[in-house]
Amino acid sequence: MEPTNLLFIISDQHQASALGCAGHRIVQTPNLDRLAAGGTRFRNAYTNCAICVPARASLATGRYVHQIGNWDNGLPYDGSVPSWGHRLKEKGFRVDSIGKLHFRSAEDDNGFTREIEPLHVVEGIGDPASGIRDGSLRRDSRVGIDEAGPGGSTYQQYDNRNRDNAIRWLHERADDEKPWALFLSFVTPHPPFLAPSETYELYRHEDIPLPPQWEEETWSQHPAYDYMRRFFGYDRPFDEATIRRLHTAYYGICTFLDDQIGQVLAVLDALNLRGKTRVIYTSDHGEHLGARGIFGKFSMYEEASAIPFIMSGPDVPAGKVVDTPISLVDCFPTVLAAVGCPADENSEALPGESLWDIAAGTDRDRTVFAEYHAIATKNAYYMLRDRRYKYIYHVETPAQLFDLNADPDEVNDLAANPDAVSQNLLADYEAKLRAILDPEAVDRRAKRDQQRRIASLGGREAVVKRGAFINSPAPGEAPRFRKLQSIK
Repeated sequence: MEPTNLLFIISDQHQASALGCAGHRIVQTPNLDRLAAGGTRFRNAYTNCAICVPARASLATGRYVHQIGNWDNGLPYDGSVPSWGHRLKEKGFRVDSIGKLHFRSAEDDNGFTREIEPLHVVEGIGDPASGIRDGSLRRDSRVGIDEAGPGGSTYQQYDNRNRDNAIRWLHERADDEKPWALFLSFVTPHPPFLAPSETYELYRHEDIPLPPQWEEETWSQHPAYDYMRRFFGYDRPFDEATIRRLHTAYYGICTFLDDQIGQVLAVLDALNLRGKTRVIYTSDHGEHLGARGIFGKFSMYEEASAIPFIMSGPDVPAGKVVDTPISLVDCFPTVLAAVGCPADENSEALPGESLWDIAAGTDRDRTVFAEYHAIATKNAYYMLRDRRYKYIYHVETPAQLFDLNADPDEVNDLAANPDAVSQNLLADYEAKLRAILDPEAVDRRAKRDQQRRIASLGGREAVVKRGAFINSPAPGEAPRFRKLQSIK
């Protein structure tokens, strides 16, 4: 594969199914659809952790969360573990970023030669209260659902600037002879659930398909999700009109995002760079949108853990859909291969594989891994996903098992079946998981690290007094802290 430039575009909280090319019957994403038509789309792509900071740390380092210790949004990446950016920079490649990184600080060496208007965690601290996982706190997040609808947001303004910064950057680097890498990170469609009126009005409420298990009587009664709903105040169900309005806003934001990406890709074409530039599009995790009575990310269900993933450019098969499972840790070798940067001993030992090779090959079975140790949980959970099954191991509560070929909506938990086939599958998957890690030991280690982090910030009382915020502010925007609520 000949080296080329790499334009790596990532969004925040883009549900894998919310794309026209993924088969969604109403979402309008014409630019991403064209990118997929001219390239390869991965049907079974997953985050390694369904929350921003850990997911982005895994993407950068090519390592799983338990290998790097960026457990939650209060333990951000600080550049101390080598990233693919460090490797490119070491070999003399220009590797710049534009937009959201969600690392600790721009003062750290995060692996980029330049960070253009980055969004990092608040005050270099982030959200350490997410590491208080003893069941004593809750956060009422209903207001963001109730207020969903048409409107502007600082995130839309920020993404307009990210688009303009990317267009300016492409003009500046158009004549570079050595391949470069640009990491362009949009923050939409992450909440707030406010869409520009022109894209909001593209969708009629009555046309909105309702998500799986959105009605209270159909919710999973698994203890992990029951706790999650109570933690965020979602245990009181929302009505159908609210769910439809929320989806309308979210789809409007997806179309807004697609337009920003389309404008950047149009400039890539105008500068005659498309023939020597590979393009990747993905997201850090998905969004529940009321499925299972949950809103946000946080879970191993498809709505939260599956992500869009599209590649296009020289040597990438056109119009291909790949079923081989992949995850964000695969990005490390993929980025290096795109620009022709050699791997070193450390990068060769990472768990990921080059996605250029997977795209060029035939579909095969492969198991991807994810984990979660953050907000709205008392204990860790882990996921194994191959071409047919998804296995979710919950520390101290029952495991789950879904046959995604027969049950794509994940409403039939095979772990509840007493038959020998289901029980043997559960045993086999647990053995595979324990070959990767000790789930209970990792859970204990994460909690110790979180407790040490809280102690370093003055202790539990100080962290609780600081409060929390629903969304990380855009650059130049002041964080709006909210008081944490105690559960008595």
